[in-house]
Amino acid sequence: MQLNINGESRTSQAEPGMPLLWVLRDELNLTGTKFGCGIAACGACTVHVDGQAVRSCVTPASAVAHQRIRTIEYLGSPEKPHPLQAAWIAEQVPQCGYCQSGMLMAAAALLDKTPQPSDAQIDAAMTNLCRCGTYQRVRAAIHRAAKTMQSPNAQKGGAA
Repeated sequence: MQLNINGESRTSQAEPGMPLLWVLRDELNLTGTKFGCGIAACGACTVHVDGQAVRSCVTPASAVAHQRIRTIEYLGSPEKPHPLQAAWIAEQVPQCGYCQSGMLMAAAALLDKTPQPSDAQIDAAMTNLCRCGTYQRVRAAIHRAAKTMQSPNAQKGGAA
């Protein structure tokens, strides 16, 4: 099957029912997307499919063939971080860091749709679980990134 991942057409030999998470990690070696629970509860596996935050652990790869799939590897880079990644560091969000790629992808989807979210909108959109409990820092980082992204001189990393 053909998959459009991070702007590139990729061919997968996976069975149609294989979860997208395993195609990304095991077949395409895009290991930034993490396995957490396997039942779409924790959000560590969050990616974007046509701009929507999707839990890749329960999404069959065949269901998203020919759609735009974006992973954390697309969001930004160490050389040119996305404003969310910069805000994550500035607000010291990560502790263990395991859930962070999924958190960042969920936050990026939120900011794409709601450039200046309220606390309530952030709380509603950020359904990812963080065992370290950095939710207040996540909220502060999203507000910081939103402000940066609205600035006329904003340097955006990779497109979300």
